Amino acid sequence: MSIERVFQAQAMFEADLLAKSNVAGVAVGRKNQTGELSVVTLVHQKLPVAALSAEDLVPRSLDGVLTDVVEIGYPRAYNPRGRFRPTCPSGVSIGHYKITAGTLGTIVTDAATGDKLILSNNHVLANSNDALIGDPILQPGPADGGQNPGDMVARLERFIPIRFIDEPETPPTPPPGPGPTPPPGGGCDVVSVVVSVVNGLAALLGSSQRVAPVAVAAPTPVTTPAARPSAQVLTNEVDAAVARPIDPAMLTGEILNIGLVSGTKPATLGMAVRKHGRTTAYTEGTVTLLNATVNVAYGSRTARFTGQIITSAMSQGGDSGSLIVDGTSNQAVGLLFAGSNLATIINPIDRVLAALNIMI
Repeated sequence: MSIERVFQAQAMFEADLLAKSNVAGVAVGRKNQTGELSVVTLVHQKLPVAALSAEDLVPRSLDGVLTDVVEIGYPRAYNPRGRFRPTCPSGVSIGHYKITAGTLGTIVTDAATGDKLILSNNHVLANSNDALIGDPILQPGPADGGQNPGDMVARLERFIPIRFIDEPETPPTPPPGPGPTPPPGGGCDVVSVVVSVVNGLAALLGSSQRVAPVAVAAPTPVTTPAARPSAQVLTNEVDAAVARPIDPAMLTGEILNIGLVSGTKPATLGMAVRKHGRTTAYTEGTVTLLNATVNVAYGSRTARFTGQIITSAMSQGGDSGSLIVDGTSNQAVGLLFAGSNLATIINPIDRVLAALNIMI
């Protein structure tokens, strides 16, 4: 069976699967026992059949496509933690002056101006939408001893706003800046994630977050099983932001234990990937799911992300913003932004580059 056929089944039945109790997400992967392509339902915890109502059971197949159930736990949005001077690599602690800390993903190029910029998550550089353009960015992040203004290495340049499920449909706009620079306070706390997966590539993990909306088409009516009605939910594709360095010469662009990254590569099922982040340093993982739709908790609020990559567990809180790199070449695959002790969630890199109008 072709993977396109499985993607179609995922799109048709996703809304119905997401409406079931204990379901965190839906994705495409390979069935654990047989390795066959299947529509995968992500659950917080695997429960015995007796503990589930008939309507909350996942069918063995959907329109002729096999299904599988994978326990994902409760993912959270997510740094080495030292102060790097006179030069600073990527893969180390960084953050907006009002958060705790995240990870400096890599150095990118502004497609419009050719200027060098720092890439990380919205929740790392823009305090989950609660920042002003021009706000100070510290290295290391405040949780690792970074002080404002002494450790300021950049200023927030732009970010993709994160849309939350409880928001009105009018999208938020990044506020003008620059803003004030009081001493560090508050925090970019680790955020819970509830994963919902829809149509394509997979991976998982990160730190604090917020992103831009993408409309989701209504599922095609089908006869089995009967689809349950669901309200339209605002969605996001990326949790991403860039900052303008005070001194571009101090940023080497090399990711610790990985090196310089050049070009991009799409994720595929079974692909080996790696990263270097603030908390867990160098780790490796495997792409397990594609085109995931994931509900990510930001404190008391929730944001839904579509088209995400999910990998085996390879990160913890504070690793948010890490660049995910192919395991056999130094090509970028995605931007880590959330996860749990069972999985890591990643924005596909090409969506990040397009959203922010940048190049690697």
